[in-house]
Amino acid sequence: MDLCVTIKGVSFLLQTGMGILGNAVVLMAYANIVYTEHKLLPVDMILCHLAFANLMLLLTRCVPQTMTVFGLRDLLNDAGCKVVIYSYRIARALSVCITCMLSMFQVVTIAPAGPRLTRLKAMLPSLILPTFAGLWFLNMAICIAAPFFSIAPRNGTVPAFTLNLGFCHVDFRDSLSYVINGVAVSGRDFVFVGLMLGSSGYILLLLHRHSRQVRAIRRPRGGGAETRAAKTVVTLVVLYVVFFGIDNVIWIYMLTVANVSPVVADMRVFFSSCYASLSPYFIMSTNKKVKAKIMCAAGQDQPSVDTQQSNDK
Repeated sequence: MDLCVTIKGVSFLLQTGMGILGNAVVLMAYANIVYTEHKLLPVDMILCHLAFANLMLLLTRCVPQTMTVFGLRDLLNDAGCKVVIYSYRIARALSVCITCMLSMFQVVTIAPAGPRLTRLKAMLPSLILPTFAGLWFLNMAICIAAPFFSIAPRNGTVPAFTLNLGFCHVDFRDSLSYVINGVAVSGRDFVFVGLMLGSSGYILLLLHRHSRQVRAIRRPRGGGAETRAAKTVVTLVVLYVVFFGIDNVIWIYMLTVANVSPVVADMRVFFSSCYASLSPYFIMSTNKKVKAKIMCAAGQDQPSVDTQQSNDK
């Protein structure tokens, strides 16, 4: 195994391992919150669903990609490729949609109250689950073409207008199908990213106005809970947009060539998965409930370790 393959394999392995661990910890923390408190706040429901979508993305894309980099072949047959690629497309779409949903929810939460907005704020908790269902159905419909183009790798050269994922091929058969698919996926992503940027810009404007109004008033360190939550959402959006930009620059390049180099495809996979791997650690560091559950679990493990050490002595 040459140096480049080793570096690529280790990079995917670290990204996949850290991402799966981080998202699994966030989901377990929220499961514990539901078990002890019997409910989740709307923003926690959104973050929990985001962690699930990111975990699904890593399992369906990065795990087989990592196995392929380390030389494992014939991982999936045609049916397996169709299921995995379809699941990955849905998970990737949900990641961007739920991040957008989070930013829009935060805008409504911190926006100055008016007659209509007050009614909308009161309705928000009841709209969370229907919105989740709508996003699932929307993206399942948009991604429905993915299984029809997904096949297991064949021996020989990769045909033109085929995305070589290593463990599967996505064969669009002609230039028109290739471009239409790329435009449809990118168009959906750009719409949601545009909404994210607009809502985040409005959040920053509200935070700036708020800071000017209270500058002369002594306030607790770190501001209120809504301010901290707003800053968390804006940071998550910025994190997503950075990796989204890199991902789509590579994707637009891939649409302009008939035969895509595996190196370019691997670069796109790595950068498009960075958000899924890094966001759970940001959630753990900024969400007080999640952090408290993790610290509590770590504190419960520590006495047993100390007891074992004392018994050994």
